[in-house]
Amino acid sequence: YLKISKLALAFAIIHSKPPGKSCKEYTEHLAKTVSEQDFGWKSKVEVLEAEVLRLRQELLLNKICPRFCLENDASAEVLLDQECINPMSYSSQLEDSGCDISNDYAFDSLGIASDFHQSEHNVNTSKRWLERVPPLNLCCTGKEESLTAPVQFLQHLLEIRKLSEGGILQADFTQLENDSFTICNSVSQLLDGLTVFYNSPKFPVSNVLTEAVCVLISLITDTKLSNHVLKKCFKKLEEFKKNLIQIILRNSSVNRFQALHAVSNTLVLLGRNNILRNSLISLLLSEVRQFAEQLLQAHQMQAMYDITQYENIFPLCTILEQLLQNETEESNVSSSDYDGEEKIEFLKNLDQIILHLSDEFPLFSLYLWRVSVLLNSAQIQ
Repeated sequence: YLKISKLALAFAIIHSKPPGKSCKEYTEHLAKTVSEQDFGWKSKVEVLEAEVLRLRQELLLNKICPRFCLENDASAEVLLDQECINPMSYSSQLEDSGCDISNDYAFDSLGIASDFHQSEHNVNTSKRWLERVPPLNLCCTGKEESLTAPVQFLQHLLEIRKLSEGGILQADFTQLENDSFTICNSVSQLLDGLTVFYNSPKFPVSNVLTEAVCVLISLITDTKLSNHVLKKCFKKLEEFKKNLIQIILRNSSVNRFQALHAVSNTLVLLGRNNILRNSLISLLLSEVRQFAEQLLQAHQMQAMYDITQYENIFPLCTILEQLLQNETEESNVSSSDYDGEEKIEFLKNLDQIILHLSDEFPLFSLYLWRVSVLLNSAQIQ
């Protein structure tokens, strides 16, 4: 049937081709016309799917809290205005190289790390990252356009959570269990949009992208919402973490350090969630261990090694050190008690690796040693 169809199509093209055009040229013209029509239909389908998702988001919010209407709720306005923390200061004076800095948080490409640490000093930790934000511009283009809808939906979800905690509204968050499609698609869109940005970042960063990171961190650190989100989106979050790690390792642009710092900040903030922390530590330990073994092999054989990857491995070591250090400092979280398989693999031949690399690569050896100390801190204590 397929052969007969192809033959019939060939005869139809030959008989209908205009004079002055070869069969090949006419066939290419027809193929281009059909592909443009397909692209048009695909675009229409994407628009309709986005509209369906938006309506499902509105329906889910209405099921969770039928009375939620932030613009018309005067009491909600008062509560939000009172509890609103200082607006985020977006970094607009960014150097290309990202090397001229006075402290770690001054060099925050997304303008989020300093706000996150400042908010940690609040007595009521549930207020963290739930400040009121102005409506986002719906006329965004490019990377920002795909982020607008999920960011707004998740912002409203967080606002309902905050207002219900303050006794202003009654909310039923068990509805999240009944509509896994909406929450999964919203979080997936958010993560995909951030991945696209991190793959080819442009500075200064727009408010939409900055807010997207804030909403993501708010979502996974919220005591009531995080369980619902992680239950449905754990695989997607794991994929997102792996993508961010690979972005750090594979980035070879000259002025890449500013972008790498932004990715590193996001990974550290993701690691503040107890469920995501252990898997993130395992991923980082695996990458650092594999690179250390490859570097040792290249050193012993006097072979060439990738200097770019060598430079990029240090952000991973720094992230790993911060996550392990944070765990050690939190007495109620047994982070230094991390006993995954990667810990055993990482420590197995570490002494020999450090011994052979310490002369040629002293800084990297020092980082390896510091990570090993943090991994063994529970046994030392």
